[in-house]
Amino acid sequence: MRMPDKIKSCLPVLLTACLCVAQAATYHLGEQGWEPLKDTSEGENLLTVAKIKQQLLTGSSDEIIDSLEQLRSNFPQLTEAEIDGYIEAEKIYSKGKWYKAAEQYNKFMDTWPDSILQPAAMERVYGIATAFLQGQKRTFIKILKLPAFDDGVELMNKLADRAGSAPIALRALTTLAENQERRKKLLDAYDTWSQVADRWPTGETGRNALLRMAQALHAAYGGPQYDGAVLNSAASYYEDFVARYPEAAGDLEISRILDLIREQLAYKDYVEGFYYERTGKPQAAAMYYNRVLKQWPDTKAYPMAQARLSPDAPPAVSLTLRRKAVNLTGSFLDSWFGIQRLAEYILPAAGAQDEAGTPIGDEPVMDVNTRESM
Repeated sequence: MRMPDKIKSCLPVLLTACLCVAQAATYHLGEQGWEPLKDTSEGENLLTVAKIKQQLLTGSSDEIIDSLEQLRSNFPQLTEAEIDGYIEAEKIYSKGKWYKAAEQYNKFMDTWPDSILQPAAMERVYGIATAFLQGQKRTFIKILKLPAFDDGVELMNKLADRAGSAPIALRALTTLAENQERRKKLLDAYDTWSQVADRWPTGETGRNALLRMAQALHAAYGGPQYDGAVLNSAASYYEDFVARYPEAAGDLEISRILDLIREQLAYKDYVEGFYYERTGKPQAAAMYYNRVLKQWPDTKAYPMAQARLSPDAPPAVSLTLRRKAVNLTGSFLDSWFGIQRLAEYILPAAGAQDEAGTPIGDEPVMDVNTRESM
């Protein structure tokens, strides 16, 4: 049974033990770079595992299972139960029962945390989780197809926790955060990017995570009728970004974004004041108008609040009608003050890489036509 091309493309296996031939020697990628495989049982072990990992990209599950059976006979130091546990997961996976397969891979990794097959199991779970995040559904009771996004979130978080600071953990969290952004789960995306920032606080990865945290919070602001805490938090992260990465902040024009946030916060105070004025609470209204005058002197909301405090100000009317009237003068646009959510969520340039130079995010989608049975 051959795997569909889309399924194979969704399994970008991290070849921690891959092969190359140079000067009649065989090498693998170890912790210290390319290292020769010695003519020992350990070397043969790595060679066999590398072939299994390559088959995850190019071969069928039947071929993988055959290789695992060969591993069983060649290397008796691997326990029967260990090999059987991984083969069982592969058999479930080959039938398209992805969630059950993920459970079995996780069970395998919990039972044999030091197994040489651990990286291959992680890649399988990563591929399954990515498919769920990108729209693959689970079949329930062989009839109902249910969204599996939450299952993908659970699998990715568990994988990242298991992998710690390994490259696959960064890929898992990055893929999860970017999917949360696309689904407008912006506060969840902020939480995920904060995990990235905690684990990789420096370098390109730390810089990107800090920016994405600020962007997620800023984009989560729904307008002056909503809590402005996300704006204040976004501003603090943008200011941190400016302090730590002034050159990048200049290229990204972060100062203009901070000006926008100030305008949004000022307009929110103005809207609060206008609401209280319109509902017959002049003292509360004056408090908010005076806050605009004190805290936001250089914003477009300043002359508006000043006008409302004038004894000659006309009676308060519907804010919607007033806003339309002001718009006709060209004084400001609603979007400037957060009436509309940001039109687009700004993402880093395509081709972003982690600190090891590995592309991150935008993983391919698994074949959505593949069926899974409970």
